[in-house]
Amino acid sequence: MGGRVTATMVARHAGVSVATVSLVVNGKHRGRVSPANVAKVRQSIAELGYVVDRVASSLSKGSSDLVILISPDISNPFFAGVIAGIKQVLGKRYQLLVSVTDDGNLPQAQEVRASLEFRPAALLVFAPAETFVDAVRGHAPMVLIDAPGMEHLAPTINIDIEASARALGEHLTSLGHRTFGYLDSRTGSRTFQMRRDALMDQISGSGGHESISEVATSIVSYEAAGEAFTQAWPQWSRDGVTSVICATDIQAYGVIGAARSLGLAIPGDLSVASFDNLSYSAISSPSLTSVELPSVELGRSAASVALALIDGEAVSVSHEVFAGQLHVRESTAALTTS
Repeated sequence: MGGRVTATMVARHAGVSVATVSLVVNGKHRGRVSPANVAKVRQSIAELGYVVDRVASSLSKGSSDLVILISPDISNPFFAGVIAGIKQVLGKRYQLLVSVTDDGNLPQAQEVRASLEFRPAALLVFAPAETFVDAVRGHAPMVLIDAPGMEHLAPTINIDIEASARALGEHLTSLGHRTFGYLDSRTGSRTFQMRRDALMDQISGSGGHESISEVATSIVSYEAAGEAFTQAWPQWSRDGVTSVICATDIQAYGVIGAARSLGLAIPGDLSVASFDNLSYSAISSPSLTSVELPSVELGRSAASVALALIDGEAVSVSHEVFAGQLHVRESTAALTTS
């Protein structure tokens, strides 16, 4: 068949109305179109090779079937869990589009304006700055993920990072560690700052302290983390650092690799711990002590709230919090004195 296949052609081929075709292709046929007619429409779509004109559809409806996840970084496998959770809830009703900023920086409004031209049905925004939320508010229903302190701006799904960070600090100080190095993420989001503040507050309350003579940061990358540790270690070593804590598991893997290259034994000479609890962390060598962040649950919850907003439902819970969990493994051990 030459030329572009239209919904009218599909309707004629299936022997149904154009409205019926529209209900089927938009996933709104349940309880409104008989199973027999649904089957006819789908068969005609397959035989004719019909492709929905999403742009035209969004213009007629005022929004598209796209839900956009705006994230500062997906190089970290943590985000695979977030995306999986979102897709589980969206199903086939909505398509997920991921908009990612460069080098793990916080998203800027001008970077996503092109995506907003698609008239998304909803926005899921991970770890934004308030200025970003203010700039894009009103374009579509919005749900914030991992955005503590922004509950007044939009429905927010957060992690109880303070409790889990304090649990990690208590674990390390109970092993006798008192001087710590911290490898932070360059993203600069509020949640990273909160986990570091809560962790160091717990450590200082137990008589420990952070080495601040050499501040270490990197993007969430194995290689970048290893380089940052190698640069920081000479001063950390002089300061008496016996434990390094990383903002993410990926960075911890880089630290362990770099430490070994410098002849350090993990955990004999240096304990290493982090946040994320990726699946690899249980089987790495040594296995990694890490705080589990519930990525799939975050994605599911955010997508569920987004669907409720799309459907015009009242969202009774505008602030949901998931707890992190500390997993103690081989990379941390009691401090030994020579």
